Amino acid sequence: MKQEVLTFIKKHQLLRKNATVLVGVSGGPDSMALLHFLLSLEHEWNLNIVAVSVDHQLRGEESLEDLRYVERICNEWGAEFVGASLDVASYRKKHGIGTELAGRELRYRFFEQQMELYQADFLALGHHGDDQVETMLMKMSRTASSSFFNGIPVHREFSTGYIIRPFLCITKEILENYCKENHIEARIDATNFETEYTRNFYRHKVMPLIKEKNSNIHMTVQHLSETLSEDEEFLRKEAEKMVDELVDFQGENGMVTFHAELFKNRAQALQRRAYHLILNYLYDVLPKDLSYGHEEQFFALLQRKEGNAQLDFPSALKLENSYGRMTFYFAEHHEDPNLSYHYTLDIPGKLKLPDGSTITANFAEKNTEQNTLSYIFSSEQVKLPLHIRTRKPGDRMSWKGLNGSKKLKDIFIDAKIPLSARESWPVITDDEGKIIWLIGLKKGQPTSGLVRGATIHLLYEKGKN
Repeated sequence: MKQEVLTFIKKHQLLRKNATVLVGVSGGPDSMALLHFLLSLEHEWNLNIVAVSVDHQLRGEESLEDLRYVERICNEWGAEFVGASLDVASYRKKHGIGTELAGRELRYRFFEQQMELYQADFLALGHHGDDQVETMLMKMSRTASSSFFNGIPVHREFSTGYIIRPFLCITKEILENYCKENHIEARIDATNFETEYTRNFYRHKVMPLIKEKNSNIHMTVQHLSETLSEDEEFLRKEAEKMVDELVDFQGENGMVTFHAELFKNRAQALQRRAYHLILNYLYDVLPKDLSYGHEEQFFALLQRKEGNAQLDFPSALKLENSYGRMTFYFAEHHEDPNLSYHYTLDIPGKLKLPDGSTITANFAEKNTEQNTLSYIFSSEQVKLPLHIRTRKPGDRMSWKGLNGSKKLKDIFIDAKIPLSARESWPVITDDEGKIIWLIGLKKGQPTSGLVRGATIHLLYEKGKN
């Protein structure tokens, strides 16, 4: 066993000489074997080894005795020991999470504290090859995306160093034989045999059947886990590049936008990962009811080419495809009454709008060049003062060459303006309520020829939010 594990350690560069190594020890055969194994390398590798152990206070005196047992063995073996009793039940109740997750969060918080205290290089954990197979089987039964079909990592960054798992290359049986050969008496948690726990079900009901067909399944799955991890890392980096190139993140208002056609031109594997990167950006914590069904709905929405269509996602997230422009936004941000506004526009004067855009009004001595974001007209054509506001139900406007008037709603539809942008779109009116400029879209007064009265020059600058 020793040579097999050493080969695995060297292949993945899991240890180095002169390192400080914390070892998570529960008192069970896996972690006890790991502590014993690393202590056998202590002098040759000049390692500083510290055993860290946790009592989760879930099995009363029995779990406390596990902690005392580990401390006693460490004294016998000459290993430094650090232990703690953690109130998992109270933590679980306070945060409304499951017992297993509560235990894990508290345990890793303790490990992180000890890593920082000792400025440790590694935290070694006793997961073995059978654990890896069980993990992959459980992922297969509930994961519909290859991005999340991953196993227990051989190593990963953690606190001041790395978590390492040197035993992923060997089976539970090999570890148990190692304990027997080295006269290691481990403590067994009786709950390990209760098959109502998902992992235990796979361990006792499924694994024996699989091993009948492939006794080397742990190495097969370990290789699968490693190659999947390598592939996923490459695809994730490519998806990050895609997102950087195509996606506009408007951080202050929690909105994400991109052009559907450009998005669809990329490989499907990158589209899928980009979608998940966007969700990870928007959600502080991914909702539990977010499923692969939502992913399918997103891709169906992405294919839509005409009109406006929306999807409702968990936690009030909305997805909208408006004429090929995709938008992700949270409903509460865009239904905020503060998005509606009405201000008087002084001349001369400059006004900053809620989205960070500005409108500047001045008197000009003569007509100057204008574009879609500027407007020049005579003061005699309007009733002052001017107002800038958001749209109201039934708003209509007219312009040169149009017979009658047209609803702002229809102008927005013709211009393919997303639904999410319409409620805060700036509208300029005179004091009688006549719409004279739907900024960037329509100008309601003639803009050519000489007119009497002072010339008013309006300039709109879009905010950077």
